[in-house]
Amino acid sequence: MAKRRPSGDGMVRKREDGRWEGRIVIGHKQNGDSIFRHVYAKTQKELLDKLHRNIEDYRDVDLTEDSRMTLGEWLDRWLTAYKADTVRPGTLRGYRTHIEQYIKPQLGGKQVSLITTQDVQRMYRRLKKEGRVKEHPELGSQLADSTIRRIHAMLHQAMKDAQQAHIIARNPTEGATVPKQSGSAKRVLNDRELDAFLAVIEEDEIWHDFFYTELTTGLRRGEICGLMWQDFDEKNNTLKVCRTLHSKKLGVFSLGDTKTGTGMRTIVLPQSTAELLRRRRERSVSRWIFPNPVMPELPVSPGTAYNHLKTLLKRADLPSIRFHDLRHTFATHALASGVDAKTLSGILGHTNASFTLDTYTHVTADMQKTASGIVGGFMEDLFGKELKPWQKNEKTEMEP
Repeated sequence: MAKRRPSGDGMVRKREDGRWEGRIVIGHKQNGDSIFRHVYAKTQKELLDKLHRNIEDYRDVDLTEDSRMTLGEWLDRWLTAYKADTVRPGTLRGYRTHIEQYIKPQLGGKQVSLITTQDVQRMYRRLKKEGRVKEHPELGSQLADSTIRRIHAMLHQAMKDAQQAHIIARNPTEGATVPKQSGSAKRVLNDRELDAFLAVIEEDEIWHDFFYTELTTGLRRGEICGLMWQDFDEKNNTLKVCRTLHSKKLGVFSLGDTKTGTGMRTIVLPQSTAELLRRRRERSVSRWIFPNPVMPELPVSPGTAYNHLKTLLKRADLPSIRFHDLRHTFATHALASGVDAKTLSGILGHTNASFTLDTYTHVTADMQKTASGIVGGFMEDLFGKELKPWQKNEKTEMEP
């Protein structure tokens, strides 16, 4: 006589190959048919334990037929249906690169509803060890921690959307460990390096105005490339930042909104920068403040600006910093010169002043030291260097 199946344990049977098989309902198709999750084990007890865990995992979950698509198929749909019209073109390209180069080769072919936190964690470990597509002179095949964090942030959002769409029961990226954000200071040009850079751009007739404006405004690369003459108020010495340029390939670009809502702003220009733009406007033949040097009907490409920065840095024998580090250089020197965080936040287009302070803690720490020195000097002037009131009290108390 066959053994009776314990009640409440779902559909359980012993297969001809000796293994035990069980299944539970985890969702329904459009026609109402059930979608099953099958579980296998060597013994009945092991199977029942697995079934109980699965019943708990899928409690209050009703997945759709899409739960059977692969992770690669879901990510392709996610890019098209969820992100194509909601993020900037550059962000979308970054997402696609992360998916095609890093995620699909690792987990793209696995059923999306079966991916576990362990699968995600193993993928991060492999990427960290040997995920780089092109060999790096310092990191070799290792993928940078910052890239892994970006992959994680993107995958977490994609799986969160899958969970809300009833494609997966839980988000497998939750609980996965990623490299921590480095607390290192931003790379900026110090006074000596800044003088050397200014000397080099002074000799560059084509690019001098572009990089001088960047150093005195701290604009994002897409923002400065997308400036038009209509944005420059010559009378009031102001510059309106209201768009970002996204270049796709030579001669093809798109204009989008600034990175954040507060990114759309009007900034007051230093007198030297305003005068520079006035002179430039007199001889301009383009609607762009900084047009393509070869095709003035087009704006200068962000990629071209980046490449020429590298040329200038090499010419000046300076470290190979990023374009964004010119923005950090401006902000750092502005804070160190006494510009308050609220004002600087408005110039940079940050969401709020607290973000500016968090971003430039290496500067504000030095400012605190300077402030303490000023306060200390004030106290000495008030009470005298040799005999402060608290010192006098301490001496009196210590005398026998």
